[in-house]
Amino acid sequence: MSQLPHLAITLGDPAGIGGEIILKALADSSITENCYITIIGNRDYLQTTYKHLQQNSNLKPQDLANPENLDIIDLPSPTSLTFGQGNVDTGADSFNYLQEAITLTLQGKFQAIVTAPIAKSLWKAAGYNYPGQTEVLATRAGVDKFGMLFVAKSPHTSWTLRTLLATTHIPLAEVPSTLNPQLMSLKLDLLIECLHQDFGIENPTIAIAGLNPHSGEAGQLGVEEKQWLQFWLEEERGKRPQTQLIGLIPPDTMWVQPGQAWYGNYDYQIQSQAADAYLALYHDQGLIPVKLMAFDRAINTTIGLPFIRTSPDHGTAFDLAGKGIANPNSMKAAIQLGVELATIRNKC
Repeated sequence: MSQLPHLAITLGDPAGIGGEIILKALADSSITENCYITIIGNRDYLQTTYKHLQQNSNLKPQDLANPENLDIIDLPSPTSLTFGQGNVDTGADSFNYLQEAITLTLQGKFQAIVTAPIAKSLWKAAGYNYPGQTEVLATRAGVDKFGMLFVAKSPHTSWTLRTLLATTHIPLAEVPSTLNPQLMSLKLDLLIECLHQDFGIENPTIAIAGLNPHSGEAGQLGVEEKQWLQFWLEEERGKRPQTQLIGLIPPDTMWVQPGQAWYGNYDYQIQSQAADAYLALYHDQGLIPVKLMAFDRAINTTIGLPFIRTSPDHGTAFDLAGKGIANPNSMKAAIQLGVELATIRNKC
């Protein structure tokens, strides 16, 4: 038992669905049997969520974990909780939960952090000017080489989709000037190391998207591919003979093969031909297909950190908060992947 990984789960913005999906996830014994879990948040908020859902939804008692039976690091808050109405205080609360989780993880108490959703606008209102939780984690961990990898296992075929973003939370207009050979090589390094360290894939196949429609069509629809992206890719192929780099694939067709592998047409050859990972060049290029295939199953994991971090791939859903209808599947998957990755690292 002492070898079981210890995970911290942050409550996220307490006015959102974080408390509900955590209580629903932890009510499933299959989620908790292979790990220790500590929630970092506000005990009163969790108790309020528990009692409210019991009294105002169609959930059965066994659908929710009782906060009285959970290990909670309690960070009190000066504000009362109103479901669906985040404010400056709930934004500050969610930031403080994350900070405490990082501090304790860096001290060695936890092997992984699972983060419930936060509202970036409320962080900003509270004075915390970070694009998201990923950047806070990287700053506190003291790393400048990190990435957002999205992982999901198909319920139809058990095939695993892995998508890394080359750029993340920046305006679309800034993507072409932000991308450069150094950034692309950094992200590719991170992806290859992650596939080896966390997934045991020694000689991966990685598909890389073009930036422009039809990957620029020889400069007719954009010049980045012709000016430098294709040259960069050829250099990387020469440096990485053990890795198969496919590309630059036109962005509108890159997702056909993973879509077939995800949904399945009972053709094993299609699954075997799908790449081990996909490198998208900007946020929506990667996340629109991920969310189409795996909205309630995808997990955001930050690679490049000295510890494991996973998160559900959805937001606070203020419009659903307090109604008892939030889907916990992505939170369950985030916990399971955190356990899986932490267990692998513990064995190394």
